Amino acid sequence: MKKTNTTATKAAYTGSLPKSPIAFSLRTAKPFAWMGILATLGVIVAQVSGSMQSFLMGTFVDTLLAAENTEAQLAVVYTWSFIFLGLLSCIYIGWRTAGYAGAAFIIKQHARATEVLYDYTVKHSHTYFSDNFAGSVSNKIAHASDGSAQMIMQVMFDVFRHATSIIVSGILLAIVNIYLAIGFFGVIAFSIVVNYFLVQKRRPLVVAYSEASTKLKGEVIDVLTNIQATRQYANFPQEQKNIFSHITDRAGKDARQWHFAQHINVVNNILALLLTASVMTATYQLLQAGMVTPGNVILVMMASFTSSYSMLSIGEIFNRLMRYYGETSEGLDGILIDHEIVDMPDARALETRTADIVWKNVTFEFGENAVFENFNLIIEPGQRVGLVGHSGAGKTTFVSLLLRQHDLHDGAIEIDRQDIATVTQDSLREHIAVVPQEPLLFHRTIRENIAYGKPEATDAEIVEVAKKAQAHDFIMELEDGYETLVGERGVKLSGGQKQRVAIARAMLKDAPILVLDEATSALDSESEVEIQKALHTLMEGKTVIAVAHRLSTLREMDRILVLERGEIIEDGSHAELAQAGGTYQSLWEHQAGGFLKD
Repeated sequence: MKKTNTTATKAAYTGSLPKSPIAFSLRTAKPFAWMGILATLGVIVAQVSGSMQSFLMGTFVDTLLAAENTEAQLAVVYTWSFIFLGLLSCIYIGWRTAGYAGAAFIIKQHARATEVLYDYTVKHSHTYFSDNFAGSVSNKIAHASDGSAQMIMQVMFDVFRHATSIIVSGILLAIVNIYLAIGFFGVIAFSIVVNYFLVQKRRPLVVAYSEASTKLKGEVIDVLTNIQATRQYANFPQEQKNIFSHITDRAGKDARQWHFAQHINVVNNILALLLTASVMTATYQLLQAGMVTPGNVILVMMASFTSSYSMLSIGEIFNRLMRYYGETSEGLDGILIDHEIVDMPDARALETRTADIVWKNVTFEFGENAVFENFNLIIEPGQRVGLVGHSGAGKTTFVSLLLRQHDLHDGAIEIDRQDIATVTQDSLREHIAVVPQEPLLFHRTIRENIAYGKPEATDAEIVEVAKKAQAHDFIMELEDGYETLVGERGVKLSGGQKQRVAIARAMLKDAPILVLDEATSALDSESEVEIQKALHTLMEGKTVIAVAHRLSTLREMDRILVLERGEIIEDGSHAELAQAGGTYQSLWEHQAGGFLKD
């Protein structure tokens, strides 16, 4: 009995993820909230201490002017020097506390956001990744995680800092004169309302820019990934025209959102001037009426200048926040869509004993096209089954449904009497080794690629399967042998070499069910003979499904199924079907170079 050995090395996140940028940022920051609170308190302490300098400076001036002689003045200066040193100490301690705690908080939140987004993204269906550029998906993860971290940093270090400054300034003005404070907070409130509506208008411009940026990066990565095809077809001018058009589109949308940001800054400049002029005019009148002291005037001037700067800064902060908000929103909208294929709440790990496969009244449609309708099939334990048919017959879909890359519309597929829709996806795929038509290699060493299905494999095991797959000899001819990096998608290896590495990987995985999807299509005839021997050994005791256009590779199959429009029209051994006068015989006789003509 083979049981799954899937273990979660690190659970990224088990709950639902909110699509709101603010809610997402708070959710991913929650485990480290104490760090954020400590950092915020540090910012507030530092800013309150700094703002208090305005009040104390005014009090210091009044006290100094009230001193009757030089000795008294020296005493005032001596005393207030210690007070100001104490304030400076509070400022420095506050900012350093905020710096250390804030850095740890933001780094951890950023890492957490990236983890949960990656974890959510990789659980999307095969269709999701077929419909989206890999570069675009990666960029959306970066936009969402980076944007959320930047929003938190802006709020913690800038919004709280300037908001504290404004509040303290208003309180100090209230100490001088309540009407000064009322007018001051009235202008501030009006400024906040204006900025809120303006940044809301900027939001769609920022989202449009982020979408254009993601699209551009996806197009660039698509061209770079297929650079050989671009060169072989001498199509650089067309690709350049396409990329340049996306660059122009992004630049235009970036200009629109930045220009609007500048408009917001102009409005804030006017509001800041209005605030300063209003406060200074009122102070002049109060001084003229003898209602304030010279120290009060200094306090009011410093508070108004500080508040004007804070108003300008908050306007710029709102602009930056909206940009980060838009980028985060664009990323989350593209990632946090419902998963098409999900494990049932009570899904258990698949257990295999004999690895028989049963299709029961399976119905599956692609759009409006019915690929399978009430499809039934029994594959006995250890049986080797070949799938044959023209393009569109359903061979690829057959394999995809067995791997549960799509959910059925009706019916069930069972392995050892377990409906694959009721077991975990990971455990299902652990029990199936796949050698695809296009080998899927990572930009890692050959050793790591072979051992991908069994990371704990020993060097001896890796070399053994490489020899069986006819890969050992060419690997040893490489400068770094098994430590050779294969390049992105294995670009440094030939098609045949990549296929042999993929076969070695499947051999090492040693799963009870083996799927061969044109597993020898990239090999020359001499290598194919040797590979067939290795595959023959590999297939012993396993349930095998082999898809092939090269019909010669299916002669040793126990059964060959001929599919046409999702139906089995012939079922038998090679010897039986090759003489049956049906579709298979026709296909066999019309092969060219051993391949089936589509």
